[in-house]
Amino acid sequence: MKLLQIDFPIESPFGEEMTIAFEDLAKDISTEEGLIWKIWTENATNKEAGGIYLFSDENNAKRYLEKHTKRLNSFGIIEINAKIFDVNVPLSLIDKATLS
Repeated sequence: MKLLQIDFPIESPFGEEMTIAFEDLAKDISTEEGLIWKIWTENATNKEAGGIYLFSDENNAKRYLEKHTKRLNSFGIIEINAKIFDVNVPLSLIDKATLS
């Protein structure tokens, strides 16, 4: 398993407006090959948004990162922070992670 962390600056929307604006995008992301889950993140105070994704493998995480980077660039977002991590499953399970 691989965890992908992405964040970027965004002026808006946040909260309920974000939910409405990006519902179709969320539905599209849910069909990504190898995606186990995504947690949407937002911080209106710092004007940041992004997500934490769990993928089945590194190839799918990298493929999605490339695709999503292009998508964000098309929205005019170029300052993107992204990292891919290994998941320590035994420790994560102790701390109540849902990994499937």
